[in-house]
Amino acid sequence: METTHKTHHRLLLTGAAGGLGTALRERLKANCEVLRLSDRTGLGAAQPREEIVLADLSNADEVDTMVRDVDAIVHMGGISVEAPFAAILQANILGAYHLYDAARRHGVRRIVFASSNHVTGFYKQSETIHADHPPRPDGFYGLSKAFGEDLARLYFDRYGIETACVRIGSSFPEPRDRRMLATWLSFDDLHRLITACLSTPVLGHSIVFGMSNNAVTWWDNSRARHIGFVPRDSSDVFREAVYARTQAPDLSDPAAIYQGGAFVKAGPF
Repeated sequence: METTHKTHHRLLLTGAAGGLGTALRERLKANCEVLRLSDRTGLGAAQPREEIVLADLSNADEVDTMVRDVDAIVHMGGISVEAPFAAILQANILGAYHLYDAARRHGVRRIVFASSNHVTGFYKQSETIHADHPPRPDGFYGLSKAFGEDLARLYFDRYGIETACVRIGSSFPEPRDRRMLATWLSFDDLHRLITACLSTPVLGHSIVFGMSNNAVTWWDNSRARHIGFVPRDSSDVFREAVYARTQAPDLSDPAAIYQGGAFVKAGPF
């Protein structure tokens, strides 16, 4: 059984009503004494060792209240799919700015920022990339996450706020298709990754790809060894079942050519 050291007294989880937020709600209590949960709606009643602060990321005053008195932030909030730019702008771009500036004002020193593999979605599936490769967003969503990574770098260089930009692959109970055999991140490995980001002695501004120990991968995490993330799960145990229920990809389809999959074809809106 894994033992997780409580690295912070009060930890904030944004986007706590979303898919990954729901998966992390119980797990992150191992990392703190008090877990503050935030989303716009849908959190229910606070459970033991929980606080609930509802907030819309586009509202600076609500975000300021949400961030007050926390020691670190796991930022899963915002829109997590491709969407019209106006919506992305409010939730992901303006929302990220509000979060980081509130962190600056309230002295928060460490943030785990849920970035995305869609920051680099227009690299080909035949390529292996690392954190030093330039962004190639596959849509407005990926573009917003690239902005968030740059915003995090600015707030580290200027104000010393450390951030792990976690380029999450596909985090579900199990891989849904053949693409996810390369991008899958188990919920337990997601928690291990966040734990490593919260507890590593020196984080700085770091980019780490969020993936389990999959045999097939497009991402090289060698630039993030200082974080200490060691995935324990693997998509390989699902490979036979995934192949049995899915067709071979059409190699002329952009979704099969590029790492971003169907996101490269989403829109226009």
